[in-house]
Amino acid sequence: MSVYDFKVRTMDGGEVSLADYKGKVLLIVNTATGCGFTPQYDALQDLYEAYQAEGLEILDFPCNQFREQAPGDDEEIHSFCTGRYGITFPQFSKVEVLGENADLLFRYLSENTQFGGFGKGPMALIMKGVVRKMDKDYKENGNIKWNFTKFLISREGEIIARFEPTDDMKLVAEKVKEAL
Repeated sequence: MSVYDFKVRTMDGGEVSLADYKGKVLLIVNTATGCGFTPQYDALQDLYEAYQAEGLEILDFPCNQFREQAPGDDEEIHSFCTGRYGITFPQFSKVEVLGENADLLFRYLSENTQFGGFGKGPMALIMKGVVRKMDKDYKENGNIKWNFTKFLISREGEIIARFEPTDDMKLVAEKVKEAL
């Protein structure tokens, strides 16, 4: 099984097979427009502009499950992201990434990766406190912990790496370059 076995919903209600992205390096991200990590859209757009020609695709999936930080419908979210951050990478319909209604793609990604930790520093301490309230065993499972969790996928559709929201975007960029 690979990510190519999944279909995802577009903002207009249609479906896209991830098999359409065969041969590309994918960075799949669950996002939110009202989160402390939302400024990562700038770094994601920079990454996309730098490497799209070499085969990178960033697939953006808004999610409102973490303190309702992605309010609004798909059109409102897209308008915010293009207007404020100038994103040009594909943005899909809002999804759930946890629980019984979790999107099948994100269920697959979660079940086939491990939580990498939040690192050190003030933001790591904040995230540990917030996430512990939601999931006491958060260190022991692959569930997505927060917005802007990223999954790097090879040109063959296999998961290469998982990045937590607190991971430095320079590390993400390095791994993307290696994958390309």
